[in-house]
Amino acid sequence: MMAGHFAATAARFKASEGPVLILQDTTEFTYSRESPGKIGYTKTINAGRYKAGQPTACNLCGVLMHSSLVVTTSGTPLGLSAVKLWTRSKFKATAALRRLLNQTRVPIETKESYCWLENLRQSIALLGSPERCVHIGDRESDIYELFCLAQVLGARFLVRVQTNRLAEPPSSPSPTNAAHRVFAQVAAVPWSGRHRVATGGQDGETAFLQIKFASVKTLPPIGKQSATRYKRSSIFMFWMSIRLRIVTRSTGSRDQFACRRSGSRRRKARLVRLALEGRDVPQDHESGCRAEDARLQTTERLVKLLALIAVVSWRIFWITMSARAQPDARPETVLTPAEIETLDRIDAARSKPRILRRTLATYLLQITMLGGYLARTRDHPPGNIVVWRRLTKLQDIAFIAIGSPRRCG
Repeated sequence: MMAGHFAATAARFKASEGPVLILQDTTEFTYSRESPGKIGYTKTINAGRYKAGQPTACNLCGVLMHSSLVVTTSGTPLGLSAVKLWTRSKFKATAALRRLLNQTRVPIETKESYCWLENLRQSIALLGSPERCVHIGDRESDIYELFCLAQVLGARFLVRVQTNRLAEPPSSPSPTNAAHRVFAQVAAVPWSGRHRVATGGQDGETAFLQIKFASVKTLPPIGKQSATRYKRSSIFMFWMSIRLRIVTRSTGSRDQFACRRSGSRRRKARLVRLALEGRDVPQDHESGCRAEDARLQTTERLVKLLALIAVVSWRIFWITMSARAQPDARPETVLTPAEIETLDRIDAARSKPRILRRTLATYLLQITMLGGYLARTRDHPPGNIVVWRRLTKLQDIAFIAIGSPRRCG
């Protein structure tokens, strides 16, 4: 089902120029079934307590999906390069597993985290040109085997580090062993500068990023140092400290505070999750594919549905961001002929036409205005949620308009 989409992603990648970002992320789709064994499990949660005070463990039924989304530096998604879906026969928490065995001595091929390596290898095999690809992951991707594989394949990566790994001692002697760790070596480096970023808020919000960087040679984990395939890895590490300064234009007062979870970051995360996962983010009945509302009873059927939803979700994100990156492009580059014909017929029926230029931005604006988007001067550009809702309405209109005769009576 995904072969055609992967081929189209590779074609769009070859037609683009410059570096691209490959965003990897894992999500869970949870379902409620009378026979959860037909689908599988995702994790165990605490569902409350008995009358005696004992906790109640509940096994959640569902499917996990790990996806790789190819995005240009301007924010235009080119498509999915790798998708893996799986389920679990049983689930044990990380703390329970650590009591049974040492995770650093378990081969990476037997772990679920091997999906990061598989997607990395599949993306490079599909796209080629690994020097153009920058693979980006969250803390779950802080895997030493991933670093080694990326260097072998010649790809670059950006990972949010969570493990204070072993490192080669610095050239200058240190009285403690703390300098033999990555965090200590990077913390000893002085700040290199500060970058100012305007967040675009109405109150003059400005974010300042303090940045330091250093090249650190990491060592394999202790349990894997004897293996010949794990070698020392040279990693160029960044350390950023974020501060947000709000400048009120009326009074001129200033206030500084840490913004670990700023609103802009959450909005960006919602857009990426909407594109990657096909999840109903706003929790209403007018947008999203509502993947978790499906009533299919087996894993095989759910996997096919989720693969289709992933492509549909990407297309919504693609339409939205393409209109922002290339507003003067022709609408045929993104929209289908049926969608363009429907918009033309709607505009021809108006007393005052709105489509004065045949550009992608103009047609996307007409799509969003079908549901009440006003397009005022200070309105933000239409986002994924708005486009998703109005494109669904356009599909209904196209089904009736294209399938019916132009004249009645």
